[in-house]
Amino acid sequence: MNDAENTPVWLITGCSSGLGRALAGRVLAHGHRVVATARQPESLAEMVAAHPAHCRRLALDVTSPGQVAAVVTQAAEAFGRLDVVVNNAGYGLVGALEELSDEQILRNFETNFFGALRVIRAALPILRAQGRGHFVNISAAAAIANYAGFSVYGATKCALEAVSESLAAEVKPLGLRVTIVQPGPFRTDFIARSLEAATGTIPAYEATSGKFRRFLATMDGKQPGDPVRAAEAIIAAVSADQPPLRLVLGKYAIDKTRRKFAAATRELDTWADVGLATE
Repeated sequence: MNDAENTPVWLITGCSSGLGRALAGRVLAHGHRVVATARQPESLAEMVAAHPAHCRRLALDVTSPGQVAAVVTQAAEAFGRLDVVVNNAGYGLVGALEELSDEQILRNFETNFFGALRVIRAALPILRAQGRGHFVNISAAAAIANYAGFSVYGATKCALEAVSESLAAEVKPLGLRVTIVQPGPFRTDFIARSLEAATGTIPAYEATSGKFRRFLATMDGKQPGDPVRAAEAIIAAVSADQPPLRLVLGKYAIDKTRRKFAAATRELDTWADVGLATE
C-alpha cells in the first residue's frame, strides 16, 4: 500500500458543531481523511477548504433511511474504503416523562437511536467485506446513571449502548471493533443549540426535572470538558491495539461511573439472599 492507502478514513455524523466538529478537525490534523456529514453541509465549507485533499462533506439527516444508505455508500467511495464510523449526530430532550409529547419522544429516538442504527447497518457490509473497521458510538453521562428530566434522552443512549455491546460481540471475530464514548459535560453548544425542552411544564415536577432543566441552563459555556481533548482521547482509543469497549471522558463522568458501580454493588449485596432464594 502507498501512504494514501494507509491513511485512515473516518465517517463522522453531526459535524456542524460540538464534539463532532472538534473530532473531525483533530482527525484531519492527524493527517487522516474525513467524510464529514451534517444536515446543513454548507456549515462544513471552511473545514473542506482547509483540507481539500483529505476532507469531503455530505448532507445527511440520519432520520432519513434512504439518505443514510446513499451517504454511507458515497462515503466509502470517496476515498475507497471506511475505517472508522462515528455516530455523533444527536440532540438532548429535557422534561419530565409526563411533560413530553409523543412526538418529541419518537423524534428523539428517531435521531439518537434509530439514526445511529441506520448508519451502523448501512456500514456493516462494507466493513465486514474489508475485514477491518471500527464503530464509535457517542453516548452520554445520562447512560451511566440518569437524571430527573432526561428520561427519554438517557433511554436513547442506553439503547444505543446495549446495541453496541451486542454488536461488539457479533463483529469481533470479523475483525471489527466497537467503542462506546461516555462524555461528561463538555464546552460544546449542546445546551444552547442541541437541547429541546418539553413544550409544557407541570408544577409537580419543578423540584425534580424542573430543577435539572434550570441547572443545565446555568452550566452552558462553563462545562469543564475541552472538546478538543475529548477528540484526541477518541483518536487515541481508536488507534490502540486493544481499544476499550467504553471510553469514559472527564473527571465528572469517571467519578459518576465509580459511584454507580459502588452503589450497585452495595444494593446487590443487600438483596443477594433474596435473589439467590429464587433458585
